Amino acid sequence: MEVRTRCCVVGGGPAGLMLSLLLARAGVEVMALEKHADFLRDFRGDTIHPRLWTRSPISASWSVSSSCRIRRSRPFSAIVEDQIFQVADFRRLKTKKRFIALMPQWDFLDFLAGEAARLPNFTLFRRAQATELLRDDAGRVTGVEAQTPEGPLRVEADLVVGADGRHSTIRKAAGFEVETLGAPMDVMWFRVSRAPGDGAATAGRFSSEGLFIAINRGDYWQCALVIPKGGGEAVKAEGIEAFRARIGRLGPFPPERAQEIESFDQTSLLSVAVDRLDRWHAPGLLVIGDAAHAMSPIGGVGVNVAIQDAIATANLLAEALRRGPVDEAALARVQARRMPAVRVTQAMQLMMQNNVVAPTLASRTKLTPPLPLRLLDRFRSCRAFPRGSSAWACGRSGSARLSRKGALKVRRGLARASRLARPPPGIHDLAPHSKIAAL
Repeated sequence: MEVRTRCCVVGGGPAGLMLSLLLARAGVEVMALEKHADFLRDFRGDTIHPRLWTRSPISASWSVSSSCRIRRSRPFSAIVEDQIFQVADFRRLKTKKRFIALMPQWDFLDFLAGEAARLPNFTLFRRAQATELLRDDAGRVTGVEAQTPEGPLRVEADLVVGADGRHSTIRKAAGFEVETLGAPMDVMWFRVSRAPGDGAATAGRFSSEGLFIAINRGDYWQCALVIPKGGGEAVKAEGIEAFRARIGRLGPFPPERAQEIESFDQTSLLSVAVDRLDRWHAPGLLVIGDAAHAMSPIGGVGVNVAIQDAIATANLLAEALRRGPVDEAALARVQARRMPAVRVTQAMQLMMQNNVVAPTLASRTKLTPPLPLRLLDRFRSCRAFPRGSSAWACGRSGSARLSRKGALKVRRGLARASRLARPPPGIHDLAPHSKIAAL
């Protein structure tokens, strides 16, 4: 089958569907290709941060949608060995939405797809696996070839946007080079049921036995055991009994609850990667989201950065796309708008990986709570995020410490990252008639 559209978005994740919806609302004809039949994949990023929650062009719509199961997370605790510290309290933020929203990603994607499906200029092809880029004689990208259960699909488009994740087919087909920044860890995700007496706060635990995170999902804990890079097979080699015993010691629930994990089939291993492209675009092609920059799970910012990419892309390209093909200079402006935030956010993540995660995973002795963590616990006014997150970057495990001067640099860097990582000004400075701004 051969079809023609103005913009073809490859990938039905947060970046791809958000961009598709915003462009379609702006009057651009859009086709989105999603390789799966649905969005039901567990242990995906699903945290929406306060500023994006408040200022996204569709935040009012998903706030009232009955299909979006939203849970609010306000305080965040850190447990160093057996000492509990309150390190962040979103209730102290000076914004309307004083919480992080936890929303299952499949609900969020279903919502975006449903909103876009109401528009006559949007088409979603499910089970459509992009395989190759189409080019003209001059080398300009002119579309995408894909495989579907019904046979080959050929989509010709004025612009192709690759939003197909960190293992992007589009990125590979374009020949873009990836700069790998590295990560010292992988993450084993799994679920454990939650009882009312377990406590409510999302928490991270640092100990000589490892780094463990438990996210309150209402009736269950979404758990993450952070392990050394490539250490998944070693954990499995120890056996499920040893794994359950370890989780029982680290988790914020009674140890016997870990018996719910009957086999490693109930776990999902995330190979953590932090990387980015030096160049996001070519004539007729733009790459955004994880395809352009894979983020560490530290801070839970991946979905937010991807959505910001989509909003910036729609703001900068929608008007030109309504008229026809866009030149590469316009695509370069998208990268110029988003790259500073990506660089600084990844720099903060790398700092925390190197100064907190790696030493914790390497430690075999009892950890000592760092001074910034103790100060955050004592002085409540310092817990407003992101200032409160400086504890994660300032403190090393064991007896090691950053100097006062080093800690000050970290805090200044976090403040700068916060400013640069805000959604682009275009979210709220669009012309009144723009459909992107309409809710």
